[in-house]
Amino acid sequence: MQLEEKRIILIEENLIRSEHLGRIVKFDCYLPASVSDSTQLSLLLINDGQDLLQMPFDQIMNDLYRKDEIEPLFCVGIHCSEDRKMEYGIASQPDYMGRGAKAGLYTAFILDELLPFIYRKYQIAAFKEKSVAGFSLGGLMALDIVWNHSDEFKKTGVFSGSLWWRQKSYDDGYTDDADRIMHNQVRNGWADQSLKFFFQAGLLDENNDRNNNGIIDSVDDVLDLIRELKKKGYRNESIHYLELADGKHDVPTWAKALPDFLKWGWGK
Repeated sequence: MQLEEKRIILIEENLIRSEHLGRIVKFDCYLPASVSDSTQLSLLLINDGQDLLQMPFDQIMNDLYRKDEIEPLFCVGIHCSEDRKMEYGIASQPDYMGRGAKAGLYTAFILDELLPFIYRKYQIAAFKEKSVAGFSLGGLMALDIVWNHSDEFKKTGVFSGSLWWRQKSYDDGYTDDADRIMHNQVRNGWADQSLKFFFQAGLLDENNDRNNNGIIDSVDDVLDLIRELKKKGYRNESIHYLELADGKHDVPTWAKALPDFLKWGWGK
């Protein structure tokens, strides 16, 4: 793969028919234009890729490349469907309302259909490394994919992640210690120490404070998960937490956080 100038280009809008999901999946590919050796190119898949167009993501990447701040990175923004709350979640277990029931199928789409399509279409034999990121519920899905498929992926970026995802409702005896599904998965699972985690939360993400400790739930959930990761042996250098005082649960906040994530993961 020989590209000519140091800039980011939106290669094209791609469409792929997914047998796993039973629908057409849209995704956009962003590729650095100065890579002569594709084996030095890393891959970043991003859930809720439609949000990248609003930022706009190509300008964020252009700026980082002009400043020579990141290594070559092939980014794929995967657009969500109308069935987002069923396709995103945790593959092993739906939440208490049955949401996320297709998360296993979405994971299979990534592994069995999307990755082979990218290798084939862009004539890439192998990537230097692969990672997955996402926003809100897409962030939870990204974390679940990376945690359970560390043979394929090595980093994850979770922006305002839906780490509250729970197996019981508040009215059905819910407790933090027992019922947050991602926390349980980390607590009870095998930890590949080569994984790296980036978490972003905003102090204006929400107003809820279910345990009345003065900290909003989205921040509490991230900090509790980081504690679970550290109990599994992960050190500070494997975990990065970005807390934005003015951060909201919205695209402008995630756009503001993305340069920190990209420099953390692929900085020079």
